[in-house]
This record gives sequence, C-alpha cells and structure tokens, in this order.
Amino acid sequence: MKTLKDRKTEALSLGFQESGFQEAVWYPEQVDSSLFEFAGNDITDAERVGFSNYSYWRSTLRVFLRSKTTVGMLIFLACVLLFTVVQPYIPNQKSPTTIHLNPQTNIQYRNVPPNEEFWFGTNNIGQDLWSRIWSGTRTSLFIGLCSALVSNIVGIALGSIWGYARKWDSILTEAYNVFDNIPYTVLRMLLIYIMRPSIKTIIIVMCMTGWIGMSKYIRNLILIHRDREYNLASRCLGTPPTRIVVKNLLPQLISVIVLQIALGIPAAIGSEVFLTYIGLGLPVDIPSLGNLINEGRKVMLIASQRYQIFFPMLAVSAITISFYALGSSFADAADPRNHK
Repeated sequence: MKTLKDRKTEALSLGFQESGFQEAVWYPEQVDSSLFEFAGNDITDAERVGFSNYSYWRSTLRVFLRSKTTVGMLIFLACVLLFTVVQPYIPNQKSPTTIHLNPQTNIQYRNVPPNEEFWFGTNNIGQDLWSRIWSGTRTSLFIGLCSALVSNIVGIALGSIWGYARKWDSILTEAYNVFDNIPYTVLRMLLIYIMRPSIKTIIIVMCMTGWIGMSKYIRNLILIHRDREYNLASRCLGTPPTRIVVKNLLPQLISVIVLQIALGIPAAIGSEVFLTYIGLGLPVDIPSLGNLINEGRKVMLIASQRYQIFFPMLAVSAITISFYALGSSFADAADPRNHK
C-alpha cells in the first residue's frame, strides 16, 4: 500500500513529466549527513536587541565643534560677552558718563587720541571712549537679545498656529498683509514719536515688527510638514494639535529656528544703530553703539579724530559677523543629514 507521501511524490513527478521536465526526488536517507551540521541555540541571543548610542544634540555639538574657525570665533564671542558684563567691576575703570578734566588747566580732555590713560581716546566733551564702547555694547546687546528672543518666540507661536490651524489661516493672513504692507522704518518712526525714547521703547518697537518675517517663514515650513504620513497617523490616533506641533513639527525646524534667532540679534543691533543714526534712537546720555557711531560720524572727516568712529564700528562689525557666522555654522550642524 502506498503512503500519502508516495502518492504526492508520484503525482508531482507525473506533472513534471507531462510538462516536459524531469524531477529528481530526494529522500532524507539519500543525503549525506556529513555535509551538514546543526546550528547551535543560545538562549542569550533572544535577549539581545539592536542598540544605537546616537544622540541628536551630541552629534550636533560634535559637528559644530569640528571646525577650528568656528571654535575660535565661539571663544572670541564668549570672551567679548563675558568682558562686557564684568568690565564695570574691574579696578581702575572709568565711568562712561564722566567728563574728565585736566587737573592743571581744569579744561576738558577733548578729542584726546588713544594713549596710556585713555586707551581708545576721548570724545569731544572729554568722556572716555573705552568705557563708553563697552557700556554701549552692553546696551546694544541687551536690546538685541531681548528683541530677538521676544520676536522669534512670538513669530514661532503665531507661525505654528497660522500653518497648522486652517480656521485661523484667513485671519492671520490678513493681519500679516496689514503689517507687511507698512514699511518697517516708517512704522518704527511713528511708534518712537508716540512713545518716549528709551531702551524699553526701542525693544517694544522692534518686537512689534520683528515677528512678521519669522511667522511667515515658520508658517511656510509647517505647511510642508503638516500633511505628511506620520502627522496624519497622529491625528487619526487622536493626538492633540498642540502635541503634534510641539513633538512632530517644531523638532523638524530646529536648525531653522536657531539660525533665525542667531541672525536676529545682529539685525536688532543694526536696527538700533540705524534708528540712532537718523536721530530716533536712544538719548545721548545713554551710551550705545548707535550713539557712539553717530558721534563719530560728525568728526570722521578730521583725520586725527577718526578713531572715534573706528572703534565703535569695529565693535559692531565683530559682534554682528560673529553671530552671523556662528548661527550659520550651528544651523548646518543641526541638520541631521550632516551627522555621521
């Protein structure tokens, strides 16, 4: 009597013969067992899982610090910021608002070129430029940091709502068109004329117009990532919109956000310098880089007094270039495609 296995083998052989093929049927007893060996079974292999020690921020920092130029510029900027803070507490430092007099003649030290006593010289009323430049740097950096942080936070928040919430799209679009069609310089001039010129006024005026570009930029990027598969899956699972924006969308824009914040600081400093240059900035009794450049502009045609504009311009250039370069480098390092 044929077994079930024999019948299946015979049927398979007949099928191949009818189609023109010959099949060789092999049985276990015909195989040489010396050609094979049993694979071992290790219980610990079942507990072994895939592991990666990849860290986004550690990889970003490693790529960012890979360039010696970036590290050097970072050290330079850190030293400048640190010295700006501690400079008033260093011994033998002069007051930035004190008018220095010659003890012998009781006459102001006007337009004294750089020397051992006045390292950066004096201005036309006898004030020490060294102290005024560091005091002005503190003022301008404070204005730049505050306005950049507030403007970017407001811009990111409004841009996220504008890009993700469809029902707010038309309202925020009209608000954007209203603010964007008004020249920023004219709007800032009107606001400064209405309010009393001060550090707080400058910050408020810059914040009222600084969010416009950031919100539009974030909105466009949110629209690119909003309807991708993982976000659609999150919505189907009932994930709240706030969590989707914070956890899914904004992490995709880290490099862009960091770059915009880094570029916003020198842009705010430049705006403060420009407003002071046209006579709408801080009062003359508050040292700032804008006031110092405006004072140096008046004497720049006199060869012996050009140092009064050279040193403030050097400070502005060093700070703005450092922030621009570091922001660009960090944005490149924050891109996961540059991680290895």
